[in-house]
Amino acid sequence: MKCVKTMSLLFSKSSVVFLICLWSVSGLHAALFEDDEARKAILDLRQRVEVMRADADQARQARQASTQELTSLGKSLLDLQRQIELLKAEVATLRGSNEQLMRELSEIQRQQKDQMQALQARFNKLEPVKIELDGVEFLAEQAEKQDYETALAVFRKGDFVKAQGLFSGFVTRYPASGYVVPALFWLGNAQYASRNYKEAMANFRALIAKDPEHVRTPEAVLSVANCQLELKDTKGARKTLADLVKAYPQSEAALAAKERLATLK
Repeated sequence: MKCVKTMSLLFSKSSVVFLICLWSVSGLHAALFEDDEARKAILDLRQRVEVMRADADQARQARQASTQELTSLGKSLLDLQRQIELLKAEVATLRGSNEQLMRELSEIQRQQKDQMQALQARFNKLEPVKIELDGVEFLAEQAEKQDYETALAVFRKGDFVKAQGLFSGFVTRYPASGYVVPALFWLGNAQYASRNYKEAMANFRALIAKDPEHVRTPEAVLSVANCQLELKDTKGARKTLADLVKAYPQSEAALAAKERLATLK
């Protein structure tokens, strides 16, 4: 009995020791298990940190690359802007040069036009022109035409003294002109109006001798008779009038001559 109690007591103690050992082993295993999990968690965390760090490095590198690209792009834009400004300046310079060239060209064209007009005017003065006067056509120089028209304008104004000088000078300068016969006619009339009857008669006779068939010739013959009458040469005037009627019977001057002859009888 005593022995059984002793054995029971030993058994109980052994159980307790066993249990204590078992608990110790279980705790150690649990501690070991927990260390592996922690280590694994730490490793996972480290891997995540490394991944995040790598991502951050890539992001930083990407930002740096973007910054560099933006900087490069900004420089390119600045260069482009400078080039644009230079081109604008060149265009403005070219536009100014073009405008200057256009002004110079316009001035040259104007000068050429003026020169051409001046040359044409000089050429026109030198080039003979076709004239039709008193039923007669002829060529005359511009200066010749101008001198005759100037003298005739003075005569029509009634300045017979000045007209005499102009027509006399014309006949001297242009002795072969188609204007000579009309010029002699108006010269004789200007002298007649100034009472220079002898000079007038001489020029009328010069006209008759130069062109007996001219339309002014019958009038010139009648004017000779009038000069003779003014000079009291009635006999000579009668003969001149009779010759006029005989030579130019169909002319108005012949009719006037007949009337004059009737008054002289």
